[in-house]
Amino acid sequence: MTASTARVATANGRRYMIQLCKHWAHKFEVVHDENQGLVPFAPDCRCRMAADAEGVTLTVEVEDAGQLERMQQVVIDHLKRFAFREDLGEVVWTPVP
Repeated sequence: MTASTARVATANGRRYMIQLCKHWAHKFEVVHDENQGLVPFAPDCRCRMAADAEGVTLTVEVEDAGQLERMQQVVIDHLKRFAFREDLGEVVWTPVP
């Protein structure tokens, strides 16, 4: 798997994470609680989320490295839709070794 992670600073990280999980639960077998979530978009593509009082950490994992950038954008676009009342700043993705 190829993976990358991004940390988004926001006091609403838990709320946004839960909203994302509930949103995607209509199509996927999402698993989540108050602090973490897993969205299995496909057998070879998923997003892990962990939230705390300071923000949310997003980790996108894909089998096909060519899909990584697209999936990062899908996740961030959805997050920004839920966070439309605040500026989340630039989101920087870092490769996971």
